[in-house]
This record gives sequence, structure tokens and C-alpha cells, in this order.
Amino acid sequence: MVELRSVSVRTPGKINVSLKVGPLRPDGYHSVASVYLAVSLFEEVTATALAADEMRLTLSDPDNRLPDAGIPLDGDNLAARAARAVAAAAGRTHAGVHLHITKRVPVAGGMGGGSADAAAALVACNELWNAGLSPAELADLAAGLGADVPFALLGGAAAGLGVGDRLTPVPAPHRLHWVLVPAPYGLSTPQVYAAVDGLRAGTDVAEPAEVDPAILEALAHGNTAALAGVLVNDLQPAALELAPELAPVLESGARLGALAGMVSGSGPTLAFLASGEAAASALAAALRAEGHTALAVYGPAEGAVITAPQTYRK
Repeated sequence: MVELRSVSVRTPGKINVSLKVGPLRPDGYHSVASVYLAVSLFEEVTATALAADEMRLTLSDPDNRLPDAGIPLDGDNLAARAARAVAAAAGRTHAGVHLHITKRVPVAGGMGGGSADAAAALVACNELWNAGLSPAELADLAAGLGADVPFALLGGAAAGLGVGDRLTPVPAPHRLHWVLVPAPYGLSTPQVYAAVDGLRAGTDVAEPAEVDPAILEALAHGNTAALAGVLVNDLQPAALELAPELAPVLESGARLGALAGMVSGSGPTLAFLASGEAAASALAAALRAEGHTALAVYGPAEGAVITAPQTYRK
């Protein structure tokens, strides 16, 4: 009889309440000044120990939102890379694990779903293997995996500088209500950034040094009217150029009562700010009546949380 343990971890998707993007740097990256908000659309990763020294990945799509492009189920998957990072940091010679990913955040949708999977895998494998890595050590591993992974661990609301990995939690004590409209296709983040560079060709673009204080003030007071007036996403023109069919949906959201609407991150998911929970429910229903997929969510949401540690025998 072999004892196997299984650990499930839930992590949130995010929207960029503010995203200022600097010019292309010599290293191929862009500096950003962003305000991240974790929202109540969650990924879940279940890590189960395997007797064999192998890594196995599977996924489920309970809401049937995966695009046709698919998701890698091999070592290229960010969750698999996270598991290997934990094993290496813990000095494990045996790291057999089955990672099952339950997808709810739109794929290639500008909401950090893959990063959420990686954050969940870090926490799940750390627990599964009793690796004993501290939150700070997990955050260091997260930063090495991708700019959005540290925030998926943290959750809540945070200002991000550098490439988005220099995080400072910001006060957001009031629940804000949003409606998300995912698209049935994805957008490549590198392509969106390349399109931004193309649209800016020949113009001077300043390096973003800080996030807009007006955004932080609105979040701190839960002032939806003020927040609606200062939402910004420098990637939105590029996303709309690559996916012009998003523009009429933004117009529909405004017509149906949203306080503001924007492309989430690199898109193509759209995020509409509502005045409250009832308004978000009504807006989501109205958008669905016009044929759109619409999800009422709230933020801030908590970061990575262990939901189901189990021990059993096989």
C-alpha cells in the first residue's frame, strides 16, 4: 500500500485597474506602472504525489471556455515549471507529481490565468512535499517564473513597477463589482506589446515612474465614480487594433449602464466597472441578452489558498 497525498490550491485571476507601459527596453521588456486587482474568478491546481518520478499534467474546463489553440500539457506549462522550481529549491531528487488544473480564468485573456496556475502549483507542491519554503522564498521563485506570478500568490490589490514584479500592496478595503466579458479566442501578449511599439513608432514615450495616485485614492475609499474616471490601459489601442470586434462590445457595456469599460491587460477579455453588486448582476444579464458571455465578479479577492489537503491510500 502506497500513501499518496493530494493538495488543492485556489488562486485568483486579475485585472489591471491601471496599466502604463514604457518604451521597449534593450532587454526586450517594457517597464510598467500598474495597479493589479485580484478578482473572484479562480483557477485551482490539485497536486497529487506519484510513486514514479514523473510529472503528469491534466486539465478540466468546467465552464467550457478554453480556446481552440489549447494549453501545453508538458514541461512548457508554467505550472510544471513551478513544480520543478519547488523541487529544485527543496533539493528533492524524487519529484513525482500529477498536476490537475481546473481552468476558469480565460486563456490568453489578459487576466493572468497561466500565472495563477503557476502560483497555485508553487504553494501546492511546497505543501505536498513538505518543502518548508517560506512565503518570501515562494515569492522569489514566482518572480523567476513570470511578472504576474508574484501577484497571483499575493492577491488583493497591489501597485506593480519594473516589469510588474516589484509589488507593493495597496489598501482596497471596499469590494468593487465588475462584469467580465471573455472572448472565444486569445491574444498573444508579446504580439500586443509589439503592436504597441508599432503604434508608438516615432514618438517619445516616458518611462512610467509611479502609479496614478488618483487610482490609489479611489481604491482606498471604494469610490467607483472616481475610479471610473481614471481607468487607463496603454495596451488597449493595440488590443483593439488586433481585435477590432472588441470595440462594439465596449460600446454596448457603456450603453447598458457600466460606469466604465476597458480591455483587461493585453486582452481580449473586457472588464466593466459597475456601481455595486446589483448593478453588476443587471449589466451581466443585459450583456448576456445581447449574446455575450458575461461574468459578474468582485475584487479584491484573496491570493493563493490551500483548499483541500488530503491523505489517502491506494
